[in-house]
Amino acid sequence: MAFAVCCVVGVIGSKVTENPIPAVLGILVGFYLLNAIKVVKQWEKVALLRFGRYRRLQGAGIFIIIPIVDTLTPFVDQRIRLASVTAESTLTRDTVPVNVDAIVFWMVWNAEKAILEVENYFDAISLSAQTALRESIGRHELAQLVADRETLGRELQKILDEKTTPWGITVQSVEVRDVQIPASLQDAMSRQAQAERERQARIILGLAETEISDKFVQAAAAYEAKPVALHLRAMNMLYEAIKERGSMVIVPSSAVETMGLGGTLATTALNATKGQEPG
Repeated sequence: MAFAVCCVVGVIGSKVTENPIPAVLGILVGFYLLNAIKVVKQWEKVALLRFGRYRRLQGAGIFIIIPIVDTLTPFVDQRIRLASVTAESTLTRDTVPVNVDAIVFWMVWNAEKAILEVENYFDAISLSAQTALRESIGRHELAQLVADRETLGRELQKILDEKTTPWGITVQSVEVRDVQIPASLQDAMSRQAQAERERQARIILGLAETEISDKFVQAAAAYEAKPVALHLRAMNMLYEAIKERGSMVIVPSSAVETMGLGGTLATTALNATKGQEPG
């Protein structure tokens, strides 16, 4: 810019002296310097072409080119970049239409290859990622997509990295953000999950009843050979039932006669009555 200012001053001075040659020369030098001085940022790389042939790769800093003779390719950003990829209405392995959103993290590790090997590497990354995402969805069932997104992301990263490495580009990771299914299918899946939970509950209840019945059978076998133990158990159950005040237990007369509990019940009732009388 300082050179350009000097050229403008020269032009003004030439007008004063009314000599057109210095003015023309000053304008030409100013345009030359403006087009010759280039600046590359720290994270960028650019290829220098001389007469259309690749000459060198220019890194960060200031440099000078020869206008018309030298040309520069678009600057290559070597920072980590991301591309959003969407696969809409893609069928899974079990023929379920899903919409999947993913993010691809990638970077240019060899700017020379990225410039010379592929025309538009950004579009190439986006389209390749979209194609790979659709292919991966078709190889997985819906349950796998919903429950194991990390596996799908690693698979996509491996596929894309193998394809983009010859371009001087590496895919660092792929993250699956969302897996959407139709609303009608969501309702059907909810009913299916509810029915499955109810079935499991019934199975657990049946197993509990089976275990309880087995325990009763074992208890009956133990009491069958030992009637005294059965009487003691019955007495303990009656005691537990009437030990609280105000409780009442109705026992069939046949049970009282069979187990000989008449005297026991009378004694228990008498003790309960005495306990209620004021001391």
